[in-house]
Amino acid sequence: MVYDFTNPNGLAFYPQTRDILPNIVKAIDICRENHILIVFMQHCYRKNKFDKNLIKMRPNCIEGSGGEAIDSSLTVLPQDYVIKKRRYSAFFSTDLDLVLREHDIRRVIFVGAKTNCCIRATVTDAYNLDYEVYVLSDCVATNDETVNRVHLT
Repeated sequence: MVYDFTNPNGLAFYPQTRDILPNIVKAIDICRENHILIVFMQHCYRKNKFDKNLIKMRPNCIEGSGGEAIDSSLTVLPQDYVIKKRRYSAFFSTDLDLVLREHDIRRVIFVGAKTNCCIRATVTDAYNLDYEVYVLSDCVATNDETVNRVHLT
């Protein structure tokens, strides 16, 4: 969850992302209490570089703009991982699968936004990579509640 998604001044903000942040903080706290690895996926695009993903949308989460910064309500600790991603799936062209396998992780819990884009793509890839997948329904959101519910079923 990055500034452009969670802050009212962000370029891709919608209120539902702000609403789920307290639940995400609680989920992270519970994971930490149980010594569960925390990985933050940082959605960001390269500054002044072509990115096909931005052709049909308003540029957002640009490196160096502040819009790609992890939301200040989410504390990143030294033992946590922060992995940059440039596509909806957190697995596509990132180190996520490598990090999880290095830690012998087989079960993954997903939180964040947007349910119908990033969450869906990431969950699909996780399933295809043989992970046991969990989505915390009160920790994911999109800008349309009906769409959110459909993608959680």
